[in-house]
Amino acid sequence: MMKDSSRLKRERKTIEAMIGLACKGRHRTSEGLCPECSALLQYAQSRPEKCPFAERKPTCAKCPIHCYRPDRRNQIREVMRYAGPRMLYRHPVLALFHWLDGRREPPPDPRAQRRPRALVKMDE
Repeated sequence: MMKDSSRLKRERKTIEAMIGLACKGRHRTSEGLCPECSALLQYAQSRPEKCPFAERKPTCAKCPIHCYRPDRRNQIREVMRYAGPRMLYRHPVLALFHWLDGRREPPPDPRAQRRPRALVKMDE
């Protein structure tokens, strides 16, 4: 497990708040998360440590690498669609930082820099 930066900690808090809002609003849970949302949160919390961008990680919407499985990505999209507007009222500081993080330009894809392409000799 890699050391968490303050940005990654904040990102984890943001996704936890978003999933909490969505679960409470959509699944009508009174306390805690339902089992489905709890599993999604656990999955989402594990993703940043696998990100090749580490501290320079952009928001998911701008990321050239999708680290969520397609089914989980759709679940997170639904959570963000529901919770995003509500974050302004319930968690305005987290919403502001998430918005600012989303305005950053994503770094170049580190996978493209792994191996240089072989030079092709042209016949003379």
